[in-house]
Amino acid sequence: MEPVYYSVCAPVYNEQESLPALLEKIQPILAGMGKPWELILTDDGSTDSSLSLMRELKTKNPFLRILQLNGHHGQTAAMAAGIRAARGEVIITIDADLQNDPNDIPKLVEKLADHDAVIGWRTNRQDNWFRRFSSRFANWFRNLVTNDRVHDTGCSLKAFRADFLKKIPLFEGMHRFFPALILLENGKIAEVPVNHQPRTMGTSKYTAWNRVFRSFLDLLAFAWMRWRHLNYKVDHEY
Repeated sequence: MEPVYYSVCAPVYNEQESLPALLEKIQPILAGMGKPWELILTDDGSTDSSLSLMRELKTKNPFLRILQLNGHHGQTAAMAAGIRAARGEVIITIDADLQNDPNDIPKLVEKLADHDAVIGWRTNRQDNWFRRFSSRFANWFRNLVTNDRVHDTGCSLKAFRADFLKKIPLFEGMHRFFPALILLENGKIAEVPVNHQPRTMGTSKYTAWNRVFRSFLDLLAFAWMRWRHLNYKVDHEY
């Protein structure tokens, strides 16, 4: 395989309607950034035609890589698989449902020059009132515990230095805590305002259970991780 500089990772779960448009939108953006790149789509046990469609798209798009998980394991698992498989020096995460705007990718990458992670901030959410309310509440409560001071950790559009991201431990639900986990390892993070598109294809995978209650359980898990985190430096070696 030829070396790549940018790896774009997107988890896929029943997104057959949006996949062709995702490739159509991403390809000119990444091709215009001047360095070799790859798009990694991780199928998280889709029950529609997503996987067969991705395999068909791969025959015409050599930059595309497909990972197939052995069942439905959730967004963090699908993201983790893509991140571990990524070959680029810069890793970009994005949703496959087209609510993230690929045109924002260059802005995040530019800011990455002075940071270890850049987080997208959806300043104009295009969701219904319940999703906006639950997201704001979750972000407010998460900040009380993590103190990461990030406005919108739920935005999947993020850019990372690969060497830094790959040393971050990932467990179920931990994709919501990327900024806090980066800070825990003394990394530098920044936020960039990004566009947010209304969902026009497929259906949302989120419910009150996985948006609020599971997020609370994940927050308890993170609090335990921070409490038990090893945070030392070797001063000298003789």
